[in-house]
Amino acid sequence: MKKFLANIPIISPSAPAATTSRTDVLNDETRYGNVVLTSPKEIVYLEYPPSQLAPPLSDEWTRFVCISDTHSRAFHVPDGDVLLHSGDLTTTGTVGDFKKTMEWLYSLPHKIKIVIGGNHDLTLHSEWYETNFQRFHFLHGKQNVKPIMEMLKGPRALKAGIVYLQDEEYRFQTKKDGKLWSVYGSPWSPEFNNWAFNYEREDAEELISKFPKTDILLTHGPAHKIFDRTNRGVDAGCEALRARLPELRPRLHVVGHIHEAHGAHIHAWDPTTDLTPPSVQFDDEELTRDHTSATTSNQERETELSLERTVFVNAANWPSGSQIFRDGVKSDFGGPGFQAIVVDLKE
Repeated sequence: MKKFLANIPIISPSAPAATTSRTDVLNDETRYGNVVLTSPKEIVYLEYPPSQLAPPLSDEWTRFVCISDTHSRAFHVPDGDVLLHSGDLTTTGTVGDFKKTMEWLYSLPHKIKIVIGGNHDLTLHSEWYETNFQRFHFLHGKQNVKPIMEMLKGPRALKAGIVYLQDEEYRFQTKKDGKLWSVYGSPWSPEFNNWAFNYEREDAEELISKFPKTDILLTHGPAHKIFDRTNRGVDAGCEALRARLPELRPRLHVVGHIHEAHGAHIHAWDPTTDLTPPSVQFDDEELTRDHTSATTSNQERETELSLERTVFVNAANWPSGSQIFRDGVKSDFGGPGFQAIVVDLKE
């Protein structure tokens, strides 16, 4: 996997306006870097000036726009063929929270929007919520789940292209006679203070063994040692999910949950290393600087083309950790360091 800007048409950012208001500072596109990850059939825009994102190279490519942990906030999200939301749609899953989130999602231009829940979307874990609602909603009162499910699965959701998955597989096409894509969505993550969709680590293997092999895997929680490092230096991801990845090998695995671990990586599954999953975190050097690609031989190119690859994405948009400040300015939701991550896959 290489990272380069050559052959990717990115326009140089213009000079910032001479103003000092917070709105203008937040909108100053010189605060954004250009970080593009590439391989023969995958292009990942990890960071980009919002108004200068390059279009897909051709109709052979499908654009997936990845977000997560939006917690009822709204922010700029670039257009694409498919929007993928990897959970924590809301703050605590109230009807009011869902109204804010769903109105925003309805308004986005993507024809297909595939979403899952997360540990903050309390009301979606119905059995757990019945016995735990007083702990979280003692001020709001027990929430009526019916209007929430209507927002996720009712006529407005269908018209807006919303597909809500809870331990389910879904298949779709983005263009006539195009590839039939498959996706599986699961809202679960390892136990954390008894929030929704939590599982004990000793029970993880039974849960994750049910995941089918699909093109796209959406899980709220990350795999162990793949964009899962917390502010305290703990690799909090699921060991059982990591162990299953060599079998699943999705083309795209999107997670969230660990806000400070926002990042992306293209991994080649090398049979000479027993298909070992990567160990990669947001602050790895290749993800924090730009460089020009090296020349590769024809043999190396053929080897690259023959390998299966997975794009791993932690798409959390809640600013957190050491990435939160850029040029002395605190990032907003979906701002520098926490943008929607754009993944182009060649069919």
